Amino acid sequence: MNGFYYLNDTGRDVNIHPATELHGCKCDMNTIKHLEERFFLLPEGTIPWVKMWDFGDSLSILVSPKEIENK
Repeated sequence: MNGFYYLNDTGRDVNIHPATELHGCKCDMNTIKHLEERFFLLPEGTIPWVKMWDFGDSLSILVSPKEIENK
């Protein structure tokens, strides 16, 4: 199993961008409450690429699997 935990320590609720699921992550898509932890399951052979937006009154997070580059 490949994934990671996100801990919301922002003091605000964090919404999960719908593209998180569309890009192949599996998770509970409900809003992440303050001090709540959320597990994001990623496809094998990937690492998380994470982007967060602050809209002033709300926060959103996008988690997208990124293939590991072999060098």
